[in-house]
Amino acid sequence: MTERPVMELASTIRHDGDGGVLDDLDTVRGARRWLQRRPGILATATATATATATATGDLVLDEELREAVVDVRRAVRALFARVVSPAPPSPADAHRLLPVDEAMRLLNAAAAREPVAPQLHWPAEGPPTAGLLSAEGDPGVRLVAALARDAVDFLSGPQREHLRACHAPRCVRYFIRSHGRQEWCKPSCGNRARVARHYERTRAADPS
Repeated sequence: MTERPVMELASTIRHDGDGGVLDDLDTVRGARRWLQRRPGILATATATATATATATGDLVLDEELREAVVDVRRAVRALFARVVSPAPPSPADAHRLLPVDEAMRLLNAAAAREPVAPQLHWPAEGPPTAGLLSAEGDPGVRLVAALARDAVDFLSGPQREHLRACHAPRCVRYFIRSHGRQEWCKPSCGNRARVARHYERTRAADPS
């Protein structure tokens, strides 16, 4: 399932299928692998800047950039927890969430790192579209800012109302609910949840 960048970023914290939690951004190597598997996000970071910017070549994902991306994720997951409240947040990091004010400051600062201007594109045949023109030459800065901007757009838009934390056994994902009765992020989580409920009912009915 293709998701917008903010959801892809939040989902780098995920269950390992055996009751534990994995972090796709835990190391530079892991972060690089995650990014390479998402060409849409990578294209945002390596897109050509304006002529006034200093070219820096391809994106180099080092420890400093990894930490900057992780900081945006920390802010996002803290604000996701606020969105789903009073329902419980993802259990993966519920015990170490950033305070909301700090999360907002971090996210806004990351989004502001890249100076951009809206641009209108209107081909002779076809409807007009809008894009952003960047004056930033560092693709790492563009990556961090683009992830933060998508988070700001999501959190201030109508999709926010459909955000949920999946509480199926072993799952720690946030997801966007696609219909009114959706309880879990994917069918396999629903299957595990139903099996767990059946087990609990059976155990409660067993007098032994």
